[in-house]
Amino acid sequence: MTPDNLPETLHRGGSCSKSPYTLNYIHGSDLFGYVGIEAVLDQMRNKTMKVGFDFNIIVVGQSGLGKSTLVNTLFKSKVSRKSCSPEYEAKISKTVKLQKISHVIEEKGVKMKLTVIDTPGFGDQINNDNCWEPIIKYVNEQYEKYLREELNVNRKRRIPDNRVHCCIYFLPATGHRLRSIDIEFMKRLGRIVSIVPVIAKADTLTIEERQEFKERIRQDLASNGISVYPQKEYDEDPQERIINDRIRENIPFAVVGTDKEHQVNGNKVLGRKTKWGIIEVENVEHCEFAYLRDLVIRSHLQDLKDVTHNIHYETYRMQRLNESNVNFTEAGLSTWLRDHRTAGRSGNESHL
Repeated sequence: MTPDNLPETLHRGGSCSKSPYTLNYIHGSDLFGYVGIEAVLDQMRNKTMKVGFDFNIIVVGQSGLGKSTLVNTLFKSKVSRKSCSPEYEAKISKTVKLQKISHVIEEKGVKMKLTVIDTPGFGDQINNDNCWEPIIKYVNEQYEKYLREELNVNRKRRIPDNRVHCCIYFLPATGHRLRSIDIEFMKRLGRIVSIVPVIAKADTLTIEERQEFKERIRQDLASNGISVYPQKEYDEDPQERIINDRIRENIPFAVVGTDKEHQVNGNKVLGRKTKWGIIEVENVEHCEFAYLRDLVIRSHLQDLKDVTHNIHYETYRMQRLNESNVNFTEAGLSTWLRDHRTAGRSGNESHL
């Protein structure tokens, strides 16, 4: 191949340069026989089924919005703070305390360690100044723990992942606009974790009121520069963008939660019984709970974990490693690694 025929590589500056490498695609019809490449999917599945995976979700909102009930409905099990005693409880401030409960949920051989972090007390006080600080502190503490495990010389083969992968933020069904506390919280927390806003107890609104409220919220989010999941800048391909655009059109989800079953036309359904009938939680004609469940569990759970690791955690990691006061001694790093950190980065061979 002559230099003139070399493939071009477009660099960040916009100029093209010649590359000595070519990438050829060999399809199944071009192979001499069966290789078994797709067996790697079975290997990945078997490994995941054996070790399981972690998923950590934080629910935020004032008392009485049905946070615990909705989480129970999402995972169809008693995983809320009201249904069992908490594994961990920490009073972080006078107004907000965090309660963390962990469960192992198994379905068709796949194990998931689910951790639910509840925030009782958020927004309940007369003066709610800085009530988001304990939550931000908690999220950053989990990044710090993960970073220190990564920086250990003799680190674990599988680092425990306590990082928050998703924040479900509960908005009261007022029918008006976002409150100041909602704007300030989502502005600050949206920089460090993926936020999915929901309208709680949406059955208190009529269909018209619900649509108008959702539109006002979307306007407030845009005018205040608040980024909620899934963010447009994280869409990696056109097909993914189409799917995520449909999701963004429905955010915030108007949801109803319940863990009670009722008989409807001979079938058992999750629903809330009223004088006028039964509100079926999983019926999209009644509420948008199914859209929330599909996003958080069925279609975007792995993407939520990827965004946490590749975007939010990586941003935190870069900031911490660039700070001059990082305590490398506590992290177990040798003096040599500390002194050669800059040199290793310049050579693009950082092992951190």
